[in-house]
Amino acid sequence: MTTLFAANSTTTSIEGVKTLVDGYDIPVYGIKEGTFYNIHVPALICICLSFICALTIIGYSFYHQHFSTFFQWTKSERFVVYMALCDALFNAAHFTDHMHIAVTKTLPRPKSLCAFYGFMLAEFITAQNLMVNIVAINVFILVFYRKHLNFGKCDYRLLLYIFGAPALGGLIAGSLGQLGPNGSFCYFDGIKGKWTGVFFTTVPLLLVVVINTILYILSWLRIYKEAKEIKDSLGKSSRVLRASHKAAKTMSLFVAAFFVQWWAMALYGIWQLVADVPFLLFNFVTTFSNVGGILNGIVFIIIMRRKREKAESSTKASDDKVGSGHTASTPIHSTVHSNSHFANVV
Repeated sequence: MTTLFAANSTTTSIEGVKTLVDGYDIPVYGIKEGTFYNIHVPALICICLSFICALTIIGYSFYHQHFSTFFQWTKSERFVVYMALCDALFNAAHFTDHMHIAVTKTLPRPKSLCAFYGFMLAEFITAQNLMVNIVAINVFILVFYRKHLNFGKCDYRLLLYIFGAPALGGLIAGSLGQLGPNGSFCYFDGIKGKWTGVFFTTVPLLLVVVINTILYILSWLRIYKEAKEIKDSLGKSSRVLRASHKAAKTMSLFVAAFFVQWWAMALYGIWQLVADVPFLLFNFVTTFSNVGGILNGIVFIIIMRRKREKAESSTKASDDKVGSGHTASTPIHSTVHSNSHFANVV
């Protein structure tokens, strides 16, 4: 049996059959097995659909609301745009390297180009994971403490965290030669950057999955319990609870989409540490991880529908007040005031 060990960024076979220096020494995955196009064609289709959805979300959002008022939009609406931006840039970089490999059946060269693709993937995969984790934490705080996180003026704290942290990590990894081909696409070098990839992607992803799952379950149990308690309740406190529940449910959509997109990669990360990964699971990774734009599009449609229903409900309530001989301004104002803490969330 051949045993491989790492030393000074070089992996050497004890039997002396072959020395693997970097990711370019790894055969292009799928050619020998006859599954090459089964990997890249579904991935390219998912990437293209995801990219179209991401651009549609961004275009529609700024078409119906002015760019200058962006930071006055609700949190959910801004989150959708941030996620769509991550998806679009991720898809653009990932499409290029997948297409190159699919056409040439070779890994992208020079290595600096492949490292750039890897940096883009590391940046926007991590940014999405951090973003959804912040959303899950925000939901938890909203449900349990009736507060929401303060992201600072123009969301600078949020943006610095979700984009700045992975950019710094990616630049360090790139400067140390950890980015490059892994046999399937450009990410962390399959030889030099194997363990860096584990600690940069697999470990944080698993932590985020566990934390999000715990927060998600606790939040929904609390919502379920309070929903039963306020069924027959009236008054301001009941309206505030319902408003916080609506806000939490809306933002929970991002957490649900996160699980759908990244469950396969999380399982893959664990599996590869203990055994060879079956091809079916690898196929799931290349499919589900590339449909973020589609999932984000579904979340966007739900948020827009709820926003429209809310506007129609407010208009109907206003018309009913006017029709009953009362002025609409006072009662509506009192209702909105009671829910003002959550007005910029849903």
